[in-house]
Amino acid sequence: MTPEILALVAGCAGALTGAGAVLAFRFSERQQESAPPAGGQDDLPPGVSDVLAALRSAAVVLGDADEVVRASAAAYAAGVVRGRELVHPELRRMVRQCRRDAAVREEELELPAGPLGRGTLGVLARVSWLGAHHVLLLVEDRTEVRRVEEVRRDFVVNVSHELKTPVGALSLLAEAVAGAADDPEAVRHFASQMQRESVRLADLVKEIIDLSRLQSAQGVVQPELLDVDGIVREAIERTGSVVRARGADVVVAGERRTRVVGDRELLVTAVRNLVHNAVAYSPEGSRVVVEVRRVGGNAEISVIDRGVGIPAADLDRIFERFYRVDPARSRSTGGTGLGLSIVKHVAANHGGEVVVWSVVGEGSTFTLRLPDATEAAASSAPLRVPAVSQGHGPR
Repeated sequence: MTPEILALVAGCAGALTGAGAVLAFRFSERQQESAPPAGGQDDLPPGVSDVLAALRSAAVVLGDADEVVRASAAAYAAGVVRGRELVHPELRRMVRQCRRDAAVREEELELPAGPLGRGTLGVLARVSWLGAHHVLLLVEDRTEVRRVEEVRRDFVVNVSHELKTPVGALSLLAEAVAGAADDPEAVRHFASQMQRESVRLADLVKEIIDLSRLQSAQGVVQPELLDVDGIVREAIERTGSVVRARGADVVVAGERRTRVVGDRELLVTAVRNLVHNAVAYSPEGSRVVVEVRRVGGNAEISVIDRGVGIPAADLDRIFERFYRVDPARSRSTGGTGLGLSIVKHVAANHGGEVVVWSVVGEGSTFTLRLPDATEAAASSAPLRVPAVSQGHGPR
């Protein structure tokens, strides 16, 4: 073999060796780039992603540098995570403290509901170690729970206050009767007042029990096919005493033979409360109209009066428990402040609603809307029972 050929072979071998070295270097470099860093997201314990997806709470897994490695959809929806970062400084503080002392931490926090405005979310946050390099953060939204607790607390306070009035009055009247034992006329007068206060107390306790039942599991509607004419007739009969006392005229108008599905006792109570209010808050001798209509798949029971009306500022609050537009007038008419709240919950438990139109000095119209079952009953088609919600008395 000539020297020229040997040189050529040697050159080719060198070129192939160099090319192989370059390819090996590139392959190694790519392997290093694709390999997970120590403590990276592929270092998570098996099944973590599946568990995060199943949690109702906002769940976040953070890496060594407090970067977000995994986050549930709820975490993004709640605004806890944006990109690969925790949004709220309070949560980042809890994560750092957990890394520092390796202790499980749990705190109740008030977090901004968004970047704008003053709205807040009440959350329960919990952080703990997950594996060797990660921290798990769970954030549970407790805003609604807190709201319900506040409502219950306010309800207890209001009930206590409302019960004090008739109980205190009965105590004072009993003392007055004892002090007037030698005066039959005074005894009769005080006894009459005691009877009035005892009736008021009994009505208040009954309505508190009714409202509590409506807001609990016991408030589930026991459905049956009902004739609205019968509901209206019975409701008016139950207001007979206040109608006679005020010389009112209650007129029934509108469509007849309308049917709904629901609990008879609850619906009679709701319509009774509306009629009672209309009579009690209208001048003596006034006319109150109860009109039944079928509109857009709903049966509407409207109670129309030409009484004192309700100021616009109070319209959004009249269905609150114990809220009274005119407390002095409510006391004189025997109002408990719970009747309209009961109407609202009865409507909701029957898949309906109650709405109001009112102008001061012109009167008010309260309309109870319920799913209409008239055509289904006439055709003998299967009746769909309204969805039950789990969930204010004379004004």
